[in-house]
Formats: sequence, structure tokens, C-alpha cells
Amino acid sequence: MADSLAPLAPVTLDGRYVTLEPLAERHARDLFDVMQDDEVCRYLAWPPPTALDETLALIRQAEGLMARRESVVFAQIWKATGRAIGSTRLLDVRPADRQVEIGSTFLGRDYWRTQANTESKLLFLRYCFETLGCVRVALKTDGRNVRSQGAIARLGAVREGTLRKHMNVRGYQRDTVYFSILDTEWPAISARLAARLYA
Repeated sequence: MADSLAPLAPVTLDGRYVTLEPLAERHARDLFDVMQDDEVCRYLAWPPPTALDETLALIRQAEGLMARRESVVFAQIWKATGRAIGSTRLLDVRPADRQVEIGSTFLGRDYWRTQANTESKLLFLRYCFETLGCVRVALKTDGRNVRSQGAIARLGAVREGTLRKHMNVRGYQRDTVYFSILDTEWPAISARLAARLYA
């Protein structure tokens, strides 16, 4: 058994409905448009951008994290249109513990409860467990974000508990709800998600 994670790399993960590709400036216009919906951005750590330059600044920050191999930040591309419809990333990468967290995820409202989120998570989790060699992948969300909690639970993640007043997010001291998936749970979850998507 490996005693650490494989090195992070800005990879492209290709599915039937979505492609996850490293976030880049070419995605700025699409993501700016997505983030003009207040409901999409309600629980993100940053406020909705009011200009394209603000979106570009967010993307450049993400590119810096990837260049330092501290994170992998994806644009979610809807293959039918080729447009970026959201973003998701690795956070809290802990190589010695073989653990990562998936977070800072947002998705355009038109793609809620479609194949987009399920396939994005399937591709991302497969990368975490089968390429990086994770033994645990955490997913956390704002305690107020009931929709996100439902989506994470439908993946098959186990709800671990709530950290009270855990983070200050845009002036609000939020509770954080943690879920996780373990390497021993991943084969069954992977098969179930694939059956849901591709049956």
C-alpha cells in the first residue's frame, strides 16, 4: 500500500455528458454568466463577480494553486454545447493521510438534478481513489445548503456530522456539514453511480 498520494496533476477527465478540464481563462465568460445567478453563488466563499475581470482574477488564483500542485481545479464542460457550466476543485490535500476534499463546487441552475453533477462527481471521485490513491474523500457544505446536502447523500456519501460555527464565509459564521466516502466504499458507489448514469 502506498504511504502517500500520487502527485497532483491538472488532468482532463472525460465522461459521456461532461468533461472536467483544468480551469483556464478561456472559461471566464461562461463561468461569469453562470455566477450571475445569486442562488448559484449563495454559499460560495466569494461573492458573485460583477465584472469579467473579477472572474479572470478567480481563475488566475486557481491556476496558481494548480501550478504549485496544491489543488486541482476543474471547469465542468457540458459536452452537448461545449460551454462551461460550473466548477469544482480539490481542497485540503493531505498527502501523508491520503485524504482530499472536494469542494467549492457550483453548477448552473439549468443543470441541477441532471446528469451533470452525478457524472462530474463520478469522474472526480474515480480520479481521487483510482489515480491519486485516496483512502478518504471528504465533501463539505454549508449547513444552510439543504439542496447540496441532499445531492451529496444521493452519491452514497456518509454524513459524518456538523462543525458548529466552523467558518466565516462572507461575514456569516456558518455551520459546516461533513460527508465522506472511503476507499472500501468506493467500488459499490462507483458501480451504483455508473448504473444510474449509463443504464
